[in-house]
Amino acid sequence: MLDKSQKTGELNYSQEEVKRFDALAQSWWDPNGQYKTALAFNRARLEVIKRNIDAHFDLPQRTCPYQGLNVIDIGSGGGLISEPLAELGARVTGIDASAISVEVAKRHAALKNIDVEYKHMLCEEMVATGKQYDVVINAEVVEHVPDQQALIRQCGMLVKPGGLLILATLNRTVKSFVVAIVGAEYVMRYLPVGTHHWRKFVKPTELAQWLGNDFQLRHQVGMRLNPLSGKWQTTPSLAVNYMQAYKKHKRDE
Repeated sequence: MLDKSQKTGELNYSQEEVKRFDALAQSWWDPNGQYKTALAFNRARLEVIKRNIDAHFDLPQRTCPYQGLNVIDIGSGGGLISEPLAELGARVTGIDASAISVEVAKRHAALKNIDVEYKHMLCEEMVATGKQYDVVINAEVVEHVPDQQALIRQCGMLVKPGGLLILATLNRTVKSFVVAIVGAEYVMRYLPVGTHHWRKFVKPTELAQWLGNDFQLRHQVGMRLNPLSGKWQTTPSLAVNYMQAYKKHKRDE
């Protein structure tokens, strides 16, 4: 992997984080495994992603509404986002720092006969190819890398002018520490202890600042778990989990 941080000249990934996800990779699609709460979260997150794609490109309601769209999923893991978008007709590329996760995703897509191109590589390697995409998705990744600003800027470089960038992460607030770390990891055990580090959580304003003037925020929404129903729902509050959608300006805008 050749991805180097523009800021430090070092590889912009954490070996410790990759090892953690390597150990859990086989559980990506297991409804009773370590990621069972993440699977439920992903279903709600996908609805937000699809609504933003539909609105941004004004897509017709048809069997394969995303046909013709090029999508890249940065930090694709086991393919929880990549596969459903490919099923809707998009040409999807998923990249991840974990070689094991990439292999798990490949095997799962093959079993389901879903066409997704998975690659074991980092974001800057893809930037170096010069390719750009209609939709770039970076979901729950930025809180796991050393140089967060470099990653977000690299994601921005991958978006075609007029295209859509979708980001999802956790806000750095007192509430997020209580809910996402103490509650989710230590009390409820929804996630393995050590999955997140609060100081790596990112404020919405920081994402916007890192992207700069080439992008316009089009939508943002929070996500919360209903403790009674066990279902994830959208919420106006961005205090814990949140998602943002940005449009990249065209050159004449």
